[in-house]
Amino acid sequence: MSLPPLTRRQFISKALIGLGAATTFSGCSSLHTVPPKPQIMTVQGLIDPNEMGTTLSHEHVLVDFIGAAKVGRDRYNADDVFATVLPHLERAKALGCRTLVECTPAYLGRDPRLLQRLARASQLQILTNTGYYGAQKNKFLPEHAFHESTNQLAARWFHEWRAGIDLTEVRPGFIKIGVDAGALSEVHERLVRAAARLHLSSGLTIAAHTGDGLAALDELAVLREEGVGSSAFIWVHAQNESNSDLHVRAAEAGAWVEFDGIGAKSIPRHVELVQNMKSRGLLRHVLLSQDAGWYHVGEPKGGNYQPYDTLFTQFLPALTSAGFGESQIHQLLVENPREAFSIRVRHA
Repeated sequence: MSLPPLTRRQFISKALIGLGAATTFSGCSSLHTVPPKPQIMTVQGLIDPNEMGTTLSHEHVLVDFIGAAKVGRDRYNADDVFATVLPHLERAKALGCRTLVECTPAYLGRDPRLLQRLARASQLQILTNTGYYGAQKNKFLPEHAFHESTNQLAARWFHEWRAGIDLTEVRPGFIKIGVDAGALSEVHERLVRAAARLHLSSGLTIAAHTGDGLAALDELAVLREEGVGSSAFIWVHAQNESNSDLHVRAAEAGAWVEFDGIGAKSIPRHVELVQNMKSRGLLRHVLLSQDAGWYHVGEPKGGNYQPYDTLFTQFLPALTSAGFGESQIHQLLVENPREAFSIRVRHA
């Protein structure tokens, strides 16, 4: 059961008073937490949504699977990571990418300084995130996430939105959470509720690594209870759900359905997924990406880095062959990400 609306308003008010850093939005009062008009927050600051251009909605630069208790920036050399990653970002830009949404969450290798450095060098616009990742049986959740209240978690993330991440000026452009398959556990439901309350106070979109369609529908139900509209929600890794009817249900409810595992071997499957959404008149709710990259901390030279080019060199030609026109591809890669990641409050 959700808390009454007054409690949500009290959270927002207390967060403003207790965590209000001197952050402004282009001439707005520092008491405002949502831009006066939709904008995009990159690691280098706010941009107009029309500046996003072609966008990869779900990629990674660096990940560390050691677990929340041991993760830390002392486990890798940032210069080595930079040298490995930069050519891949430059390649994506040369192929037409203008914005990359970097989805590595806190306690899994998120590094705002590294992302800002890479954005400057590559001239790509990069987004990072706030929130916690509870998938994979909570291995990447910090200890406090198991006992803090919904409002306490939301306040932590709100502080990153207002004051910057890890004592930097880098601010999150969206909320990243993660839940396992099936009905939401107690701690995962709390993550969803905390994300909902942060959305209402910040306008940041919620991108949720989601184990299956049942979990996605549960998340949408929790968001509705919290007063958040479905269009604030991105179902991450929707391609892993075999029942395409659930993709349709989520999209018809207003959610973003993200098919983000595009790779050389998965192209026929992804074309089929997008074709199904097109046939149902739901292309305006689809996001595409590769879930590529991944400098793996702990592996020699970061392991086998997957480039960001497959979508451009193989998948888009396959879509064209399947009958997708230029305007439809523009909608998938430009219009939809622009709408999905624009900072604005979506009420239920």
